[in-house]
Amino acid sequence: MFFLLRTAFWVSVLLMFVPFGSDPKSAGPNAEDRAAIDGMAALAAAGATISDVSGFCSRQPGACDVGQQALKMVGERAAAGAAAVQSYLATNKAAQTSTAPRPTATTTSAADSSASRNTLTTSDRKPAWRGPAA
Repeated sequence: MFFLLRTAFWVSVLLMFVPFGSDPKSAGPNAEDRAAIDGMAALAAAGATISDVSGFCSRQPGACDVGQQALKMVGERAAAGAAAVQSYLATNKAAQTSTAPRPTATTTSAADSSASRNTLTTSDRKPAWRGPAA
């Protein structure tokens, strides 16, 4: 429940600073109304909202119980997902460290590269047989 309150608070703070209604013909508040809203008034309104929300569970215990169960389920799923990612990363890291060390880059000499060229025989160079075209 506290997570939802914190999230709502930070979203409302974000929305105070995002410029909405910059068009003068929009239906948003005009410059005079925006100037009338100061930080202290907004903080007082937020405090009143939090005090009202804190009494919500006493007024609606069923809704709080359902919300608590939903948050518990989301938390369990998040923990299971984090455990799955952690085990995947651990097995991936273990597989990388348990394999043979990576070969270092070596330079091949011209004799080694020329020895591997032209190794096909004449029968290898003949095209494959194809039947008559239908």
